[in-house]
Amino acid sequence: MAENLKYNALDIEKKWQEIWAKNGEFEPKDDYSLPKKYILSMFPYPSGRIHMGHVRNYSIGDAIARYYRTQGFNVLHPIGFDSFGMPAENAAIKNKIHPRIWTYENIDYMTKELRTLGLSFSKRRELATSDPIYTKWEQSFFIKMFKEGLVYRKSAIVNWCEHDQTVLANEQVEEGCCWRCGNEVVQRELPGYYFKITQYADELLNDLKTLEGKWPSQVLTMQENWIGKSFGLEFKFYLDDDSKKILGDKFDGFEVFTTRPDTIYGVTYTALAPEHAIVKALLDGNTLDEDKKSKIKSILNQSPRERQASEKDGVFLGIYVTHPLTNEKIPVWVANFILADYGSGAIMSVPAHDQRDFDFASAFDLPIVSVIKTEENNGEIMRPKATGDYGVSINSPLINGLSSEEAKMAMIEKFEELKLGKRVVNFKLRDWGISRQRYWGAPIPIVHCPKCGVVAEDEKNLPVALPDDVEITGEGNPLDKHPTWKHTKCPKCGCDAIRETDTMDTFVQSSWYFARYASDERTWNDTALDKKGVDYWMNVDQYIGGIEHAILHLLYARFFQKVLRDLGYMRDDEPFKNLLTQGMVLKDGKKMSKSKGNVVDPDDIINKYGADTARLFILFAAPPQKELEWNDSAVEGAYRFLNRLWDRAQSIKPCDKIPAIEHAGLNKEEKYARLKVYEALAKSRDVFTQSFTFNTLIAACMEALNAINAQDNDEVSAEGFFIILNLLEPIVPHIACELSDKLFGRKNFGEIEILDEVFVKDTIKLAVTINGKKRAEFEMSANSSESEVLKEAKEQTAKWLEGKEIIKEIYVKGKLVNLVIKG
Repeated sequence: MAENLKYNALDIEKKWQEIWAKNGEFEPKDDYSLPKKYILSMFPYPSGRIHMGHVRNYSIGDAIARYYRTQGFNVLHPIGFDSFGMPAENAAIKNKIHPRIWTYENIDYMTKELRTLGLSFSKRRELATSDPIYTKWEQSFFIKMFKEGLVYRKSAIVNWCEHDQTVLANEQVEEGCCWRCGNEVVQRELPGYYFKITQYADELLNDLKTLEGKWPSQVLTMQENWIGKSFGLEFKFYLDDDSKKILGDKFDGFEVFTTRPDTIYGVTYTALAPEHAIVKALLDGNTLDEDKKSKIKSILNQSPRERQASEKDGVFLGIYVTHPLTNEKIPVWVANFILADYGSGAIMSVPAHDQRDFDFASAFDLPIVSVIKTEENNGEIMRPKATGDYGVSINSPLINGLSSEEAKMAMIEKFEELKLGKRVVNFKLRDWGISRQRYWGAPIPIVHCPKCGVVAEDEKNLPVALPDDVEITGEGNPLDKHPTWKHTKCPKCGCDAIRETDTMDTFVQSSWYFARYASDERTWNDTALDKKGVDYWMNVDQYIGGIEHAILHLLYARFFQKVLRDLGYMRDDEPFKNLLTQGMVLKDGKKMSKSKGNVVDPDDIINKYGADTARLFILFAAPPQKELEWNDSAVEGAYRFLNRLWDRAQSIKPCDKIPAIEHAGLNKEEKYARLKVYEALAKSRDVFTQSFTFNTLIAACMEALNAINAQDNDEVSAEGFFIILNLLEPIVPHIACELSDKLFGRKNFGEIEILDEVFVKDTIKLAVTINGKKRAEFEMSANSSESEVLKEAKEQTAKWLEGKEIIKEIYVKGKLVNLVIKG
C-alpha cells in the first residue's frame, strides 16, 4: 500500500456490500454436519425508517454472527418484518393508503437502510409475517391447536382499548394502559378466542431453571412472577339462609382461594369483584338501593389501574356467608381492589394480616382480629399497617401455637378431612386472549355455521386471506362490514355460513418466526416447518432484543415452542438458549422519540461518517446491556479512530501470512506493542462468546494501535495489523475487509494462536514501603535475585533510611518491598 489514499468510507462500504451480496457470503450452508450457530436479533416492525435502537440491536447480533463465521461455524443470521398490526391501519386512515401498500413500501425502504449498515443477514430467508404463505401456516397451527383443545372460544370480561378499538391480552396492559397507544384500558364483555397457555404453566415455570445463567436474571424473575404459581386452600363460603332467599336458587355461595389458610380465623368480611355473577344478580334485582347500584357501576367503569390506584372503596351487599369453621355470619362486600380475572373474583378478607384488607376495613370500620403473633406485633393489631409476616397462630382454636407454615398445612388437612375444601395450585397466569377486532392481521380460520356451530376451516382452503377492497375508517372492524368476504360455506356440512371476522393478536406471528427462519426456504411453500432444518438450527444460540419484551413476546414464544413440539414440529423445549437484552439509546437522558424531538437519523450518520463509524460508536459507547447516551463528539471520535487505522495501514508492508518473530530479540517498545495486540486477542474470545462487552475489546484494539504506532519494526506492525483487523472485522467489517484484502489478501483468519512468550515480562515494577508507607517505585529485570531487589530498594529510599535501623526486610516477589525501621 504505497500510495497514501484518503479513507473514503462510503465508497469502501458500497464496494464490500456488493461483493458480499454477489458471493452470497451470508447464506447458511446446506452442510448439516458442520458446527452451527443461530444468531437472531428480534425482528422490527416496518414503521418506515430504522432508528438508533435498531442500529444497536443489529450491530450486536452482526458482530457475533461475523465472529462465528471466522471461526468456521455454519451461521444462520436472518432478518424479517413483524408486519401485521395497528400502525398500518392508523396510517391507512391518516394517509388514505391501503395498509398492505404502506407496509410493503416501508419494508422495501427499511431493507435498503439495513443493508447500508453492512449487516450480514441471510437474503434468502427474509420474510414478512403478513405474507399470505406465512398466514397459511399460522392458520394451520391454529386449526391443529383448536382440534387439540388448545384453542377455545368464550365470552369474558376483557381489556378493551377505546382508542384502538380492540381487545388486549393481560400482558399488553401496562399500568392500566394500552401497551401500544398509552390510552387507558376499560373492561368490556366480549366473545373471543383463547390460547390455553395455562395448560403449560407448570412447564413454563419449571423450564426457567434451565435458562439460569443464560438469560438475564431480571427476565427470569419477571416471567416467574407473571406466571405466579402459588399453592393454598380452595373452599366455599356458603350463603346464610336469609341471603339465599334474596338471591334465589341460582347461588348457594362462592369459591375463594387463599395462600394463607393459617389466618382463616381472622376473616371478618368477604369481598367480591364488581363483575362477579352474584353482584350482577343483585344489580339486576331489587334488593340494592340506587346509591349502592350507582357506586358499583362507577367502580365497573374504572380501569384496573384506576381501581388499584384509588382509595379503597366498596359497598355492603346486604348478604352474609357463614364461616366454615365457626359458623359466624360474615358480611359480603363489593371492593374496588378485587379484580375479576384474579382467582375467582372473590376473597376472604383478613384485615389484621393483609394491607389491602386492613385499609378497606379501616375505611368502613369493619372488625379486625389478630391471629398471628410475631416479634413485631406481639399478637396485637398493628396500626396503621397489617402484619403480613409469618409467626405463631393465636386466637385460632384448631391451630393455636403452631408456626404459620405448620398451621397452613394443618388447616388444609383439616378442610380436606371435613370435605370443606382442598389443597390446590393456583397460577396468576391467564389464558391468552388472541382475538383482535382489526383488519390488518391474520384472519382467525373459524366458520360459524347455523347447524354445526363453531367449525375450523378446512386446511385445504388455507390461507384465509384478507380482502383488499376494504374501507378503513377506524370505527369498528372493516371485515365485519365487508359485503362478501365473510360469507362462505361450512367446511363440515356445506351450508351457508359466516367467517370469523376477528384477526389474531400480532404476538402470534412473532411467537414462531424464529422456527420459520430455521426451515430451508426452499420448503416454505410446501410445509410450515422443515423438520430437518429445524432440528439442525434450533434452538437459537443467541437471541438479542429489548428487555421490554421480557413478558409479552418471550413468554408467548416459549409457549408456542412447547405447543409446536407437542404437535410434532419441534424437538427442543425452549426456543432461545441464550438471551442478551440490550439497553435503550438515549439522547439528553431520554429515550429517542419524534415527540421529544431528540431523534438521530442513522441515515445522516452513515452519509456523513459511514456505516462502520455508526457501528463502532454504538458498540463502543456502552456495554450492550446498559443504556447508551448519544454523544456527537464520541461519534466523531469513532470516525477519527478509523482514519488513524486507515492512515497507519498505508505504511504496512503487505504479506501473505503472519510474520514469524523472534520475540527475545525485540526492544522494549516492540515487545510492548506485541503484548497489547495479544492482550486484545486474548480478550476477544470472551467478548464475542459470553460477555459481549465490545467496548472493552475496542478499547484494547485502540491501545494496541497506539502501541504499534510507537515502534518501527515492520514485522511487529504487520503481525499487529493482521490480528487487529481480525478482531475488528465483526465490528467494522467494511474497513477491516478492505485493509485485510490489500495487506494480506483477505485471508480467512480463523483461530489465531495466543503466544505465551509475549506475556512474559522482561522487567517488573516494584513498590517500596517503609513501615507501610509507600516511598518509592522502581523497575528491575524480572530475573533479579532477592538480594539485588533489596539492594536497589534501599538505594531508592536512602533519604528515608538515613540514620535508621532496619529491623525487617520483606520482599513480596514481583510486587513490593517493605522495610521495617525503628522509630
